[in-house]
Amino acid sequence: MKTILFDLDGTLIDSTDAILESFGVAYETFGRVIPEDEQIKKLIGHPLDLMFTMLGIDSLEANDYVMAYKEHYRLISRKKTTLLPLANEAIRHASKIATLGIVTTKTARYSEEILEHLGVMHHFKVLIGRESVTHPKPHPEPIQKALIALNANLEQTWMIGDTPMDLICAKEAGVKGIGVLCGYSTKYELEKHTSFVVRDALDAVKIIAEQ
Repeated sequence: MKTILFDLDGTLIDSTDAILESFGVAYETFGRVIPEDEQIKKLIGHPLDLMFTMLGIDSLEANDYVMAYKEHYRLISRKKTTLLPLANEAIRHASKIATLGIVTTKTARYSEEILEHLGVMHHFKVLIGRESVTHPKPHPEPIQKALIALNANLEQTWMIGDTPMDLICAKEAGVKGIGVLCGYSTKYELEKHTSFVVRDALDAVKIIAEQ
């Protein structure tokens, strides 16, 4: 049996508005100037504390910003998150040919709430979030944890994601990675890490079905 692991943001869901708004609230909470949307969007997929430090917040203060972000994100995430076009079809098709899991740097609890709200959580046998691991993507630990939980065969496992971190994580964990262009990275960035780069998660699932 095949195993397909999905990233969330930019791969299956669009929560850009919720993310940007929550970053804004965090910066306003501490009286700081909010970074440009494009600066934030380029970093989506990294753990939150790292995103804040990459945007110039002192690492000792980053956790306070993360807490302010999460407090607001929890209130708006379900209302301001949608499935990407064809993501529902991708999940349904994938569930017929493989065991499914989620590997994300989002908080697992919020991710589950969002996926329940969107009506697709029941398709996934495991969800590995930020608090599930010591080392987030691109470290292989998140995928390794998913593989153990699913008792998956390395040779038959694929990771679908929209950032180089997803694909590096896949390579380091010894599974095949497919990059999708419906998220936050360019074809050029993704092609450095995989020979499979397609439009969206449905196209990725179709490739896996043929293997």
